[in-house]
Amino acid sequence: KLNYLHHGMVWVMTNSAWQTRKEAVIARGMGNIFPIYTDRALNAEVWDVEGKRYIDFAAGIAVVNTGHCHPEVIGAVKKQLDDFSHSCVMVTPYASAVELAEKLLEIVPIRDAKAMFVSTGAEAVENAVKIARVATGRPGVVAFSGGFHGRTNLCMGLTGKVVPYKKGFGPFTPEIYHVPFPAEYLGVGSADSLAALDQLFKSDIEPDCVAAIVVEPIQGEGGFYPAPDGFLAELRAVCDQYGILLIVDEIQTGFGRTGRMFASESEGIEPDIITLAKGIAGGFPIAAVVGKAAVMDAPDPGGLGGTYAGSPLGCAAGLAVLEVIDKESLCERSAEVGRRLMDALHRLQARYPDRVGDVRGRGAMVAMELVRGGDVHQPDAELTKELSVRAAEMGLILISCGVRGNVIRILAPLTIPFEHLDEGIAILEKAFAESVGA
Repeated sequence: KLNYLHHGMVWVMTNSAWQTRKEAVIARGMGNIFPIYTDRALNAEVWDVEGKRYIDFAAGIAVVNTGHCHPEVIGAVKKQLDDFSHSCVMVTPYASAVELAEKLLEIVPIRDAKAMFVSTGAEAVENAVKIARVATGRPGVVAFSGGFHGRTNLCMGLTGKVVPYKKGFGPFTPEIYHVPFPAEYLGVGSADSLAALDQLFKSDIEPDCVAAIVVEPIQGEGGFYPAPDGFLAELRAVCDQYGILLIVDEIQTGFGRTGRMFASESEGIEPDIITLAKGIAGGFPIAAVVGKAAVMDAPDPGGLGGTYAGSPLGCAAGLAVLEVIDKESLCERSAEVGRRLMDALHRLQARYPDRVGDVRGRGAMVAMELVRGGDVHQPDAELTKELSVRAAEMGLILISCGVRGNVIRILAPLTIPFEHLDEGIAILEKAFAESVGA
């Protein structure tokens, strides 16, 4: 019975037993952060197979913005299942795909737009680049250090973080170039990034050979660094000057996560293309590329798509998510969740100024960067990992990010009850105190 726990009248397998089975059959490269096996989840609570309860400060990496198993989302998917689960939108399409596209065109910060659907964020970015190359007739793409855009070959080339995403997987797609992202805490400002872009145009690729610049308004995996105020507008001006398309990757920042429906709205700019996934459908796989109609229509029929692109279940879930965001005012609630989290992280920073180097965030996308001796040049990846492990042991799912592995990021569901938010914050504070003293 060592691999089982007794609950009531039944024996259930332990987390460790499932982890052993997993390691025997699933490739090592598809690792998992915690050996915690989910049994069920509701809103911001998760229960594992051993019956232990957790507060969820990860939301499946910004996917269940509307909480686990929101009844309206689940109800919409169940209704769709009663009708059909798949017909392929490129063979015999269905109304929900058209309706979801219409809804997206109403809310994205792009005028005269069209959309296309795929299944994952990486596919969205990949197709955005394909569309940009066809629309401009140019091969080059510029991305930023620290950016993350997916794990396909082209997207790995765009991604500006080697471990674990690029290590050993080269060579990558050619004609991809990188410049520094303006992370002000690290001493890189907007002027530095723009100067590097100008130098790139002088030394590596002429601007009239560049199809697109791909940028996250707030870097996700790279460390939750927000683009400084005005930077996206300056990129927009550069793109307009040279006929380059601006692709804004809102896969992690979209659907209310930052207190606006999309983070780029805060900058008042109009992208040429925007990529969407994660929070779009409350946990059901679907992603979208939305862009100016003339750009999106550049590829010939059949050049875009995929067998599971815009699945009926994903479209039904996506329509329900948009209704929930509107009815429950989740953009406004995101701002309040973020304010409470930022207050908590600032308290930690005041208590441990030598360990919490920076606190930053927008809406409910917040983070703290851990260092030694208050020195930005001494990232503390060990403390970051220790804190995540201790928090999980205490019942809080807490994940990290950053090229240096020293950023704790918080992505609680926007629907999290405030008592659960406070409970999670209390666990975080206790886990931090114990980790520092460990």
